[in-house]
Amino acid sequence: MSDSWKKSGIREKKCYYDRSPERICCMNAKLNDIRDLLPVQKCIAGGSVQDLSDTELLAVILGTGTRMVDVLELASSIVKQFGGLQGIHGSGLREMAQRHGLGLKKAIRVHAAFELGKRLLSAQNASQVLDSPERVWRLLQPEMAALRREEFRVFILNNKNSILKKTTVSVGTVSEAIIHPREIYREAIREAGASIIVAHNHPSGVLVPSREDIAATRRIREAGAIIGIELLDHVIIGHSSYLSMKEAGYL
Repeated sequence: MSDSWKKSGIREKKCYYDRSPERICCMNAKLNDIRDLLPVQKCIAGGSVQDLSDTELLAVILGTGTRMVDVLELASSIVKQFGGLQGIHGSGLREMAQRHGLGLKKAIRVHAAFELGKRLLSAQNASQVLDSPERVWRLLQPEMAALRREEFRVFILNNKNSILKKTTVSVGTVSEAIIHPREIYREAIREAGASIIVAHNHPSGVLVPSREDIAATRRIREAGAIIGIELLDHVIIGHSSYLSMKEAGYL
């Protein structure tokens, strides 16, 4: 057999081997191994960011792991320890930095990602009409349900109940947000608002208004009546539900 035939035979044999069931299975396995790649590599290989799990998305934000664990293990442990995305969102910056040797820079990245999401949601909702307490709750629940301290928010509305501005006027303790009508109506007057809706969260998840809640609501209503800016409702935000003080008869 000539050298040319030998070379040809070798090529034919190699080609045949490449097409063997074993080789095809190997190639298919490599394609299926995309699932086992790191999240960024998955997307580069043709996947979608939308297909990534919460843990994988967090791993992308973190970028790298630590000396002890890789980035996916680190992300998984953070999700488990904080009880999911709401727990991560509600965590303090220093608190997160101290977990698993995460460090302040990585904790800042995570908090920055959540802040971007909140700002996007706020921008999308800026032109919405608030025509029910449920709509108020749906707007505020993603950003307030996991908070560990009470915060007091004000929606300033035009005469068609469209949002002119949303602002935070008070950040309080675990059980109390200290508010004063002048702080609320200062912003409403500045924005030429026709009416307002106020809301605050109960970190405990219990929606029953306290005596302080009821008294503060009445003071806000009375001040608004004097200056001509009506208080439409005061909504208490819980973990998975809400209470309208107007519907409950407190307003």
